[in-house]
Parts: sequence; structure tokens; C-alpha cells
Amino acid sequence: MTPGDHVCAVPVSDEQLWELSAEFVADGLARNEQVFYFDDGTADSVLGRLADDRIAVEQPLQTGQLAIVPPEVTRLAFRTPIGEVQERLAARIEESIAAGYTGFRMTGQMSYGTVQPSGAGLVEYDAGLDAAVRDRPAIALCLYDRRRYTDDQIEQMRAVHREELMLPPAYDDGLLRITRTGPTTARLAGEVDHSNRPMITRLLETTLDEALRSHSAPTDIVLNLASLRFLDVAGAVSLVHAAEAFPSTHRLVLADVRPRVVRVLDRCGAPFAAQLSVREFEPPLSSAHQLPESWSERVAEPLREAR
Repeated sequence: MTPGDHVCAVPVSDEQLWELSAEFVADGLARNEQVFYFDDGTADSVLGRLADDRIAVEQPLQTGQLAIVPPEVTRLAFRTPIGEVQERLAARIEESIAAGYTGFRMTGQMSYGTVQPSGAGLVEYDAGLDAAVRDRPAIALCLYDRRRYTDDQIEQMRAVHREELMLPPAYDDGLLRITRTGPTTARLAGEVDHSNRPMITRLLETTLDEALRSHSAPTDIVLNLASLRFLDVAGAVSLVHAAEAFPSTHRLVLADVRPRVVRVLDRCGAPFAAQLSVREFEPPLSSAHQLPESWSERVAEPLREAR
């Protein structure tokens, strides 16, 4: 994405929502842009995903590079006339550049907009947002959770955005999301139980087969489990058995494993599987996610004035 872009995404699961949001925020921080996340009850999960990805957020939160706009302020925006919202946003973009940032970007799961409290429709709001962002050093990502919007609303939103951002998964059932991140690497996010356990076995079999057929593929098959919150006993046993079936030339690596999942794997024989390596997740030094109160007030004040 480049300055002036106004794109949308239609997540089909919470895990996809956190994945899209966290990558968008992390990319902005890496580019030294100022990032606003308009919270509607989802910010903690997004910050948790950033922590999984080892993205340092404490300093950006303290300096104001990353701002979590409180839910009440997010909802206030939908009660504010569109013209005033445009003016405030244009001013905010200019302030970001004046403060030394290379640009401004904003996102958030704003399902409150579906109730249209100000009488204006979603299409009108997005048209106003598009006008404010276009030809400015700003990027906007609008997230429309498929479970919170009707099919008609989603198609209308797609029509008013210039592009749709998509991160296709290898598998996503709403409980577990599997994303291929390379020829021999993948990421598991969510929970593993009897309903989706066969998908992991199939993934490992396919990936190992492809690695064995390639002369240049790495010999480690790596599953990143940083965002895997739950693994049942049968799932842990299947991972151990899968590793035991690996040839001596290859190895199954479970990376960034949460302590609770490590304990399950240990009880199921992981330490004794020669072709299995389990690497426990090392959390960031600080897990602070709270927005400094003073910054919250600075973000909220311009919108309160528009009431």
C-alpha cells in the first residue's frame, strides 16, 4: 500500500481480523508513520497479536506514534457530520507530518457504523474518508467483519474502495487459521481440536513430501505456534507421531510455542521424539498495552469538539 490508498478487507474469522490488523499496524510503525487504531472492543486482541509477532508497541504507545482511539471516541465519529470528520482527519494528517512522521495510517473494526446513528449510510462515510485520504500521505484500511455486515453491505463497501486486501489462508474454519509463510513454513493461529486436527496432519504430509522432492528446500519443516492458544492432547500426540515419521534428514520444528502448549506437548512425549524440536515463545520484556491517559485525551478532544 502507498500514500493515498483507501482499501478494504473482509475478514471471515477473528484470527484473520487480528492478522490483517496487526500486519497493517506493524508495517506503519516500521515505516515511521503515525498509526491510529479505532477501537470498538478489539484493540487488546490486536495488541496481543503484535506481541506474538514480537513487535514492540510500548514505546510507540508512549510517544504517540501508535494511538488506540477509545471506543467511545470511535463511536462519536459516527455521530459527527461527515464534513466535520473530513476536516478533522485532514488536520490530523497534517499534524502527523509536522510532527516528523513519514505518513499517517488508520484502521479498526468499526462495526458500530452498521447502526448508522447519525442517519448517514456507510457508503457516505466511506466516500468522505476516501476524499480525505486521496492525494495525501495517508493510508486507510477499512475492516468489514463478514459476521457483522450483511452481504449487501459488504458488496456496497467493496464498490466504494479502490482495492481489497486479502491474505488467503491454507485453512480457516473460524477456530483455527493456517497460513503458509514459505515453502516449508506455516503459521497456526487459534485452537486445535478434533474438528481441525486432520488439516494439520495433511499440511505436514504435503509439506514434507514437497521438501523431499526438492533439492534446495530447507530440511526443517517449521510451524510457528505463537498465536496458537489451545492444543488438545490428541493434537499434541499427532504432532509427536508426525515428527517420529520424519526421515533422519528432516526435522519438524515447532517455533514460538506458548508455555501452556509446551506443557501439553511434553506430557505427550515431545522431548523423546528425535526429529522434533520445540522452541518456547519468549514474550517481549514488557507486555503493557494501555494507552497513556494523556494521549487518549489528546486523541479524543478534537472529535468531542465536533459534537
